[in-house]
Amino acid sequence: MSVIRRAEATWSGTLAEGSGAVSAITSGAFTSLPVSWAARTETSNGLTSPEELVAAAHSSCFSMALAGRLFRAGTPAERLVVSADVTFDKLEPGWRIVSSALKVVGRVPGMSAEDFAKEADAAKDGCPISNALNPSIALSVEATLEE
Repeated sequence: MSVIRRAEATWSGTLAEGSGAVSAITSGAFTSLPVSWAARTETSNGLTSPEELVAAAHSSCFSMALAGRLFRAGTPAERLVVSADVTFDKLEPGWRIVSSALKVVGRVPGMSAEDFAKEADAAKDGCPISNALNPSIALSVEATLEE
């Protein structure tokens, strides 16, 4: 069964001088998050950017993919803390997202650090957001197991 989620953005003014807002229409979880070109390419100053929203999507998607893998392996996680660093860079053809670097710290009783790293790598490849980003950008994952 297909699931559709909807977000909406508005923009006023030129690219450099203008501003906009993004809202989660389906869930209503956030409304009118302010965005600007400067927030994308300079300092965020309390505004978000499409790249920060991609980082949020990637980190949350990966955390679910890894939690599912760990459960199916018989070693459910007590806790996973995931961050995604999405890099936006100016290249020859223009501005592009060039990478998303995932970092996960997990508390997983009964699992070795080596097995945790293998599961994290597989979750990176199986995460739907990773699939949407790949192969156009570099994806990586660094996995650390808490004791």
